[in-house]
Amino acid sequence: MKSTFIFPVYVLCTAYVIIMVPIIAENHCKVTTEKADCSHLELYTIPSDLPTTIKILDLSHNRLKTLPAANLSRYDKLHHLDVGYNTLHILDTALCQKLPLLKILNLQHNEFSKIPEKGFLYCTDLAELRLNSNGIKGITGNPFESLQNLNILDVSHNKMTTTALGDKEQLPNLSELLYSHNMIGELRKEDFMFPFNNSVQKLDLSSNPVKEFQEGCFQKLPNLRTLIMANMTLGPKLTEKLCSQLPGTQITVLILLNSQLTKIYNTTLKGLESTNVLSLDISKNFMSQIDNNSFIYLPNLRILNLEENQVSHLTSKAFKGLSNLRYLNLKKFFSSSKDSKIDDLSFQWLQNLQYLNMEQNKKIYFSEFTFSGLTNLTNLDLGGCSFQTIRNETFSSLSNSSLISLNLSKIDLTKIESRAFYGLKHLEVLDLGINQIDQYLTGQEFEGLHKIKQIYLSYNKHLSLTRSSFCSIPSLEKLNLRKTAITFKSPSNSLFQCLHNLTHLDLGNNNIANIDEDIFSGLHNLRILSLQHNNLARLWKKANPGGPVLFLKGLQNLEILDLLSNGLDEIPAEAFRGLSDLKILNLGENNIYVFPQSLFADQESLLDLDLHKNLITSVEENTFKNVLGSLRNLSMGNNPFDCTCESIAWFADWLNKTNTSVPGRDSQYICNTPSNYHGVLVKNFDNSPCKDHAPFMALFIFSFTVTSSLVVFVLLLNFQGWRIKFHWTVLENKILGLTEIDLGDRNFEYDAYIIHAKKDESWVYRYLLPLENGRQYKFCFEERDFEAGESNLQLIVNSIRNSRKVIFVITRYFLNDQWCRRFKVQQAFQQFIVDSRDSIILLFLEDIPDYKLNYSIKMRRGMFKSRCILEWPLQNERIGAFQQKLKIALGSPNVVN
Repeated sequence: MKSTFIFPVYVLCTAYVIIMVPIIAENHCKVTTEKADCSHLELYTIPSDLPTTIKILDLSHNRLKTLPAANLSRYDKLHHLDVGYNTLHILDTALCQKLPLLKILNLQHNEFSKIPEKGFLYCTDLAELRLNSNGIKGITGNPFESLQNLNILDVSHNKMTTTALGDKEQLPNLSELLYSHNMIGELRKEDFMFPFNNSVQKLDLSSNPVKEFQEGCFQKLPNLRTLIMANMTLGPKLTEKLCSQLPGTQITVLILLNSQLTKIYNTTLKGLESTNVLSLDISKNFMSQIDNNSFIYLPNLRILNLEENQVSHLTSKAFKGLSNLRYLNLKKFFSSSKDSKIDDLSFQWLQNLQYLNMEQNKKIYFSEFTFSGLTNLTNLDLGGCSFQTIRNETFSSLSNSSLISLNLSKIDLTKIESRAFYGLKHLEVLDLGINQIDQYLTGQEFEGLHKIKQIYLSYNKHLSLTRSSFCSIPSLEKLNLRKTAITFKSPSNSLFQCLHNLTHLDLGNNNIANIDEDIFSGLHNLRILSLQHNNLARLWKKANPGGPVLFLKGLQNLEILDLLSNGLDEIPAEAFRGLSDLKILNLGENNIYVFPQSLFADQESLLDLDLHKNLITSVEENTFKNVLGSLRNLSMGNNPFDCTCESIAWFADWLNKTNTSVPGRDSQYICNTPSNYHGVLVKNFDNSPCKDHAPFMALFIFSFTVTSSLVVFVLLLNFQGWRIKFHWTVLENKILGLTEIDLGDRNFEYDAYIIHAKKDESWVYRYLLPLENGRQYKFCFEERDFEAGESNLQLIVNSIRNSRKVIFVITRYFLNDQWCRRFKVQQAFQQFIVDSRDSIILLFLEDIPDYKLNYSIKMRRGMFKSRCILEWPLQNERIGAFQQKLKIALGSPNVVN
């Protein structure tokens, strides 16, 4: 009974496993509208539940051993089938019969060591066939006879010893034939009998051990345009023989890269004389010699690639005959083991050359005639060469050229002489980056660059700039000065005032700590400003002497501003005022913890805002609501958010609803405080309890207002009580009728009574008494006007009474003079308070703090009108202005307002 029961269960379980395995595998395919990607799934069979409308099926990198046509018949709309990287070794003859629309068939990296005679019998519409990397040793019969529409055939990376694909004419529309990485040692005439209608245009024979070219081996390929013979051991002799077999073809591109062509003799390329070769690649050949007149057989050549060779001497006639050459690549062309030489006028034959690449040729000397004759040159790349100093004759041979772009990066440059580029009147792009320039730029270095648009000076040793550094190039649009240890020799004026057309300025990585407010004045067209990795924190602090420096003012067209990593911990409310076109703002990696409410008031067009890695704890709605509404991207991760109702509730709600891209929303926006939310994602903050706080808001505001008002009132009484008492006394005198004695009709005997310390008597004689000349004023001066025999006390009282004003000449001697402090000042102050006369003039000859004034004579500056407080100037040229202010004070009314 037990065995009877167990057996059916075992059978059912086994069947279940067998049935379910392919279903699970099939479900891993990535299916789109027209494509099913079933690659890398370790499939043993073809999935059967894919959409029947797919046009592309990728079954590569699996374990398929067979490709049954019946299993593919349901996908009869297929145009592209890829079964590469499997273990197929048999091809179903009915495959193309079941897939009548198939255009591309990829069978690479399988085990087809032999191509079946009738394997492609029904593939008449196939356009591309890949049989590379299958171990095919040769083709027997004519397996490709039915491929009437085939355009591309790839049989590379096999073991073929000949190029023969059959023994009769076939493949009438074949245009691209790839034989690379086989074992072909000889090219024979009869091996190319198969292409009917002479259709082949591209032939790749790279990485084959070809040692012989039979006469007429390419005669059956009259339309051949591209021949690739890279990574071979041809040498000069075989190359010469190869070239002799190419006449009669339509060859335009010949690639001989890494073909052991160590020397080019003046007969090596002679066979190309009757061809129309336009592009020749003989790079990476360790070539050491090019004879004169080597290229005279290529008058139509447009592109010549000589990169990575070892030539030590370029003769004056090496390029003779290349009058139509447009592109010449000489990168790493010269020997790296010894000094190389370029004969003068070596490039004179290249009248139509437009692009010359001479990068990374360290051991080479350039004379003032090196580039002579390159009248149509537009691009010159000398990056990685060796110059050290650019003199005014270095590029003099290009003065009549059409040069637009010049690359001088990585050339060990230390100095640029005056007028070094003077003759390059068409130059638009100049790259001087990644060098060792240590120089004071006067502006003469760039004279003559009338059309320059971009200058790249980044990554140099040290640049000192003045207002004239760029005044000779007003057409400049882009200036890169990143990491140049830049210093400003004229900090009080704009260094870029001449660059009215500048749109891009990069000053990053310079440790700039001190710039003036008008540093960017005149740059009305600036669109991009990069100031990342500097030290601008102090400039925006409230405690900065003179207040925050608003160096961005006037940049109304700015669109991108980068202030990454500047140590900023404060931002003034007016920092971005007027930048209404700003679209990208980067304030990441600073120390910002609070934002003024009106900071982003003008940034309605902002699309990208980066505030990552700051000290932000609170995201207030009043500050960010205006700007977050239009954002496309927000980066605010890695901040210590305070997850409380007041700090983050609104922002958490916004994060969960917004369509704005917020990178790291699920990993970088983490609560730091309070402890119960530490480590929790901001988007998971529960803001439902926050609504309970609403009824208490009004009470909180009322109590806070009352408390604050009380504190302010107490502080006011403590620090300004004397001022209140003073004005109360004046008001009391007026109410009680103690008004000023009829000052309008009263005639005073003196215009002013002078109270001074004994040690200041000489100053009074020198600077005050001369004002009496011309009888304009009359002063009461004790040493001169008091009569002997009368009581000094009474004379002082009467004199002050009969003087319209009282002048205090205040110095440290005055404050220490007991007679002045205890009697004279009290008498004058009595006139000031009791008689309501605004008659006192304070004349400070020294800087006396207000607290000392209050301590010595019980007075403060705030008790008097500003016109009655005068300070003696330190400069002699300002004495006249001081006397004029004194006359205004003497003529002012005595009525207390």
